[in-house]
Amino acid sequence: MSVRVKVRERLDDPEIDDVLSLVEAATEADGVRPLNEHVMLHLRYGGDPRARSLLLYSDVLLGYAHMDPTDEVEGPSVELVIHPSYRRQGHGAHLLRSVMDLTGGTLRLWAHGDHTGAGALATSFGFERVRSLWQMRRSLFAPLAPFVLPSGVRLRTFVPGQDEEPWLKVNAAAFAHHPEQGAWTMDDLIRREQEPWFDPEGFFLAFRDDRLVGFHWTKIHGSSDHGHEPLGEVYVVGVDPSQQGTGLGKALTLAGLSHLRARGLAQAMLYVDEANTAAIGLYESLGFNRWDVDVMYAPTPRSNGG
Repeated sequence: MSVRVKVRERLDDPEIDDVLSLVEAATEADGVRPLNEHVMLHLRYGGDPRARSLLLYSDVLLGYAHMDPTDEVEGPSVELVIHPSYRRQGHGAHLLRSVMDLTGGTLRLWAHGDHTGAGALATSFGFERVRSLWQMRRSLFAPLAPFVLPSGVRLRTFVPGQDEEPWLKVNAAAFAHHPEQGAWTMDDLIRREQEPWFDPEGFFLAFRDDRLVGFHWTKIHGSSDHGHEPLGEVYVVGVDPSQQGTGLGKALTLAGLSHLRARGLAQAMLYVDEANTAAIGLYESLGFNRWDVDVMYAPTPRSNGG
């Protein structure tokens, strides 16, 4: 089979439709979406002009890869998917080799769901496992403690058109060491506000006097998008560094979970880095358990550029 790789900054509408169809086929086959939310938003709306899409074609679209340059220190982040009907034919290796040529061999490769095939492909290129992102879940039917805010802190919900700038400042401070979250721009925030799932009533802001000091943004995954009954998510919890150790993070988490329970949802989920043992300990104390894992691979020094 003769194949070719097309590298694009922006995809046209037919290309977007082809990629979305490929993603749905892979999701159906694997039970997990192969591209994260950031990449899906970039597909639909565009984003960082330095990002690139790689499309592997024969007569049809065989595979897709997205290269995101967000982390200039660790290197580009890459997500890659091959259509289930065309796997085990060398197409994943062909596409990954093209990505490495584009990046000079410096990249980090995500595998959602930690599938055996993804691990085998990464290992064949001399990559090693460097990071794991846990998905944790808990039942919302299980007992849930009431939330107690620290003294002097009040809670209200997000007001679109008013709270974007202060939220971006606190988000950047809370995630200064996590560029995937801390580097969000106004465009990143506005795009999510335009998504069908966005609900300001589930976006909680904590203030000390008139200063924003923390937040809990919840999300509800609808069955039409994900093939399951609606599922609540602790989308992102952030606390200003000046407020760490006050119990605000736990209170915000419980406030969001109470909201999701009040919406009649049966389960809540969240993502947390395996290395963040303090956060995992907090979430376990709130009844969460590990459900699944996403894995990041990176070239070993001797394989870099190879």
